[in-house]
Amino acid sequence: MCILVRYHLLPPSLVLLTLLLASTMGCIQSIACKPRIRRDNIVVYEVSASIDQCPTVIEENSPIVLRYKTPYFRASAGIVMPPVPRNETWVVGWIQACTQMEFYNTYGDIGMSSWELPELREGRVKAISDSDGVSYPWYGNTTETVTLTGPTSKPSRLTVSMNDNFYPSVTWAVPISNSNTPMLSCITRDQSFITWLVAINSVTKERIVLQTVRWRMRVDIAVDPDMPLGSRASLVGRPHQEQPHILNYQEPIPPNALGRPNANDAQVLMWRPRRGAPLVVIPPK
Repeated sequence: MCILVRYHLLPPSLVLLTLLLASTMGCIQSIACKPRIRRDNIVVYEVSASIDQCPTVIEENSPIVLRYKTPYFRASAGIVMPPVPRNETWVVGWIQACTQMEFYNTYGDIGMSSWELPELREGRVKAISDSDGVSYPWYGNTTETVTLTGPTSKPSRLTVSMNDNFYPSVTWAVPISNSNTPMLSCITRDQSFITWLVAINSVTKERIVLQTVRWRMRVDIAVDPDMPLGSRASLVGRPHQEQPHILNYQEPIPPNALGRPNANDAQVLMWRPRRGAPLVVIPPK
């Protein structure tokens, strides 16, 4: 089952009729009319955002690691772009950034490992890009974006969509130990994201934010390391995630949300013992 949050602006048929009339009649007052793409002539006729209404799934198949798979965040939008002028290329799609991350794996009274984004943790930046690491600034380059190259003679109707979830591995044993003895006792994860629907002029780099979505994913898992493999871990807390919020205003995109490094490359795995100094286990890439 999936709960959808939908935002309707105009019916698609009315959108196309309006833009076709505008493109036909828009140059009456000027022989040298130079059409320009602006926010007020881009129509977003539907945006949906949801998180699947199913619990996080825990996998205990490996004697080395526990894995868990969260439900998917999904977003899609229908857009009608006006005719694109000659020598212009516009890309429409999704940009995503992480704005907050807490990811702790506790090992009894020994200590905990922690995946961290140092710049975000220390407040030096407001967000870190969540791009796939190749398609900056976009989240991806398949269903996530559409490219329009001018000249086009009539409005273009398009759809862009994306999805995201967590599927990590966490070691049963203390990550800096040579022992394979299971000690993992708790997993806590809480991450927040902003996802923008954006149109970008590839030549001038002009950006037009069309829609802003905020969402959050939380995971709480209790583990009894003394139990046999297959029956150690259980989900605690809420079984379903809070649904995303489609904002009725547009938030600006911070510079760090647009370029390198992305969250996967910027994150650091720390070991924070109950006693003693913290240790970097895996540095940033």
